[in-house]
Amino acid sequence: MIAMTIILFILVIGYGLVGNYFYNFALNVDREKEFLDGNPHLAESEAVLANVAEAAEVADYAFEKTHQPTIMNVVSTDKRQLKLHGYLYENEEPTHKWAIVSHGYNSNATDLTRWVRNFYEQGYHVLAPDLRGHGKSEGDYIGMGWHDRKDILVWVNEIIEKDPYAEIALFGISMGGATVLMTSGEDLPNHVKVIVADCGYSSVSEVFVYQLKDLFGLPEFPVMHAANTITKIRAGYDLYEASAVAQVAKSQTPILFIHGDADTFVPFEMVYDLYGAATVDKEKLIIPAAGHGDAEKVDPALYWRTVWEFVDQYIHNSPVTM
Repeated sequence: MIAMTIILFILVIGYGLVGNYFYNFALNVDREKEFLDGNPHLAESEAVLANVAEAAEVADYAFEKTHQPTIMNVVSTDKRQLKLHGYLYENEEPTHKWAIVSHGYNSNATDLTRWVRNFYEQGYHVLAPDLRGHGKSEGDYIGMGWHDRKDILVWVNEIIEKDPYAEIALFGISMGGATVLMTSGEDLPNHVKVIVADCGYSSVSEVFVYQLKDLFGLPEFPVMHAANTITKIRAGYDLYEASAVAQVAKSQTPILFIHGDADTFVPFEMVYDLYGAATVDKEKLIIPAAGHGDAEKVDPALYWRTVWEFVDQYIHNSPVTM
């Protein structure tokens, strides 16, 4: 009996240690994400043309120098009451068109100049928030889009308070793509007209299981279950509940899904699960030879033409009501 108790104690301690290790590895914002450095799945796609990329970078740089954002802050509605930080680029032209653009894992809003600029040039006011635990927003963990979906609703309501006639597009890339897809299943105000998700994952558990096997060669059980237990304790959410597919299935908002077919960081095949779950007006854009987050860089003309053709069906340049 004593031996069994000791064995059980060791197993419980080991379970907790494993869970804590992988929680810190993936979700603790205070731990360096060294696995991203030199990750071959994040190498720039060979299909990116140097001259095209350079021209876009020059335009981004010029935009940053000539457009200074207004700082906005909101407070999350969960028990943590986190102060969330965002950058608002108010268009010089009067408009009711708004876009919220969401960044990826271990990134922040200042990395989204390319997308901020393009929406701005199409006549949008653009809000780029730092997701919780990123940039200047408070939080000691990465929400992987699940808690962030509720934070996006706070930002949506902040926009509506500023502009009761707002027509809002939600855009996100990578984890930001998953964030807006998870947001799609919430009870959204009718001001939110359309969603664009670039290389978002189908669910947190599925992308973590994939990364666990890729980085460590480890099975889902018991490692993911241990990590999930610790995540529920320390971050307050369930990795297996955090499903973009399940949220998309409830969506009432049109969605454009974008993915590069050479993406091996967030597996390209996930776009089919997401697209198949949607019962709303939808479209998918597959960019050949584009790796993770590189769809816009590989074929910017097709990328933006498809975005505007889809988005313009639902957001109109209606005159501003004075």
